[in-house]
Amino acid sequence: MSDVVATTYGPVRGHTVDSYRVFRGIPYAATPTGAARFAAPEPHPGWTHTRAALEPGPAAPQAPRRGFGALDMSPFFGTASVGDPEYLTVNVWAPNTGRRRPVMVFVHGGGFVSGSPQSPLYSGAAFARDGVVLVTLTYRLGIIGFLDVPGAPPNRGLLDVMAALRWVKANIENFGGDPDNVTLFGQSAGATIVGAVLTTPEAPSLVTRVIMQSGSGTGAFDGEQAARVTRRAAELLDTEATVAGFSTFTDSELVDVGSRLTGIDLRTAERFDPLVGLSAFSVVAERQPAEAAAAGLGSTVPVLIGTNALEGNLYLVPQGTFDDSSEDDVRALAARVHPAPDSVVAAWRAASPKAEWGEIRSAILGFALFGSGTRRLVEARASRPGAPLHEYRFCWQSTAVGGRLGAAHAVELPFVFDCLDEPVLRGPTGLLGPGEPPRQLAAEMHRAWVNYATDGDPGWAASSVRVFA
Repeated sequence: MSDVVATTYGPVRGHTVDSYRVFRGIPYAATPTGAARFAAPEPHPGWTHTRAALEPGPAAPQAPRRGFGALDMSPFFGTASVGDPEYLTVNVWAPNTGRRRPVMVFVHGGGFVSGSPQSPLYSGAAFARDGVVLVTLTYRLGIIGFLDVPGAPPNRGLLDVMAALRWVKANIENFGGDPDNVTLFGQSAGATIVGAVLTTPEAPSLVTRVIMQSGSGTGAFDGEQAARVTRRAAELLDTEATVAGFSTFTDSELVDVGSRLTGIDLRTAERFDPLVGLSAFSVVAERQPAEAAAAGLGSTVPVLIGTNALEGNLYLVPQGTFDDSSEDDVRALAARVHPAPDSVVAAWRAASPKAEWGEIRSAILGFALFGSGTRRLVEARASRPGAPLHEYRFCWQSTAVGGRLGAAHAVELPFVFDCLDEPVLRGPTGLLGPGEPPRQLAAEMHRAWVNYATDGDPGWAASSVRVFA
């Protein structure tokens, strides 16, 4: 098959590697500059020459992500940057033989403020090797992508993902993919975005099925929560909270202020902060995706969904706060996430009477961030007749950070992408830790994702939960 492929915006040239072709940095929408940064994505003006698609496109504007102490999370967050504004791009890995292959589109995580598909963690080589066309994409982040600005469409980062899906629908057949068999999957913030896409009216026309890895069906901010963040951003910039006001600032200035939006109390009479202070940004909706799902939105789209056994460890173990956790820390956290904090602590203590306070703190945090919202979405889908829902649980224990990281948030990603040999993932500070991770587990988990994208059957019954350990 040719390395030159026609798209709706113009021809692109990739290159062949082994048994697959790679195309990088293909624009799927117009460059967001000036006031357009706060508008819905527009079509790209296109090009008449054959555009080289050999290098990754730039990351969306973002600050370096820190705060993970002894753990190297660079494979997850990628390289932070503020520079080339033509970052609304996709990357495509395509098998070199065959037509109308199943398609998977991945949305990276990063707390709605960071992340990039250019990381080696998100290489599509294993998927292309196994007969899947994989697409990764860049979307707007932080203030530019998710600040709820009066006069601007909300959730512009989400709108970018929808625009990329339309690009896939219109173009992927030219890369050997099947536009009628598209699986959208994401992890963490990316999974929450996937859940939001799932409950849009357009979803059934763009995606065949979805996968949510450690996301939340209750992770959205309501209007009041979003307005608090907007007011604080305007105060820090000393500007009006309008499109005109925010548009006068450069990407760098907006990124800088976005990183200073910490400590905002987002608890309201109706809602707790679904991100427990870890990010000032999320999708904005008056109705949570789980509530929309309970009303029937997206009920015709099959879902594969799951979490990791020790999600909260990522936010405590590398920082050294896991072992230092006290009962006071646990009770303070419980008060931030539940109206009856004493009962929460008592329930976790009863379930694990010999657990250290760090273990209980991690369990409460992980459940608040990912477990509760995942369970709510599962229950919402179960309440409606319709498309099947498959669940999984990832339990393999990483030996990183002195053997304490465990089945923390993000540890499943190298298994899904079958990229255990990436050097940056190994060693005492790597996500997988020292020693040899189980290759058979990667083969099984990756194959389940490939099979699900192919025909909707990951290899276990919809009425059961598959444990990966």
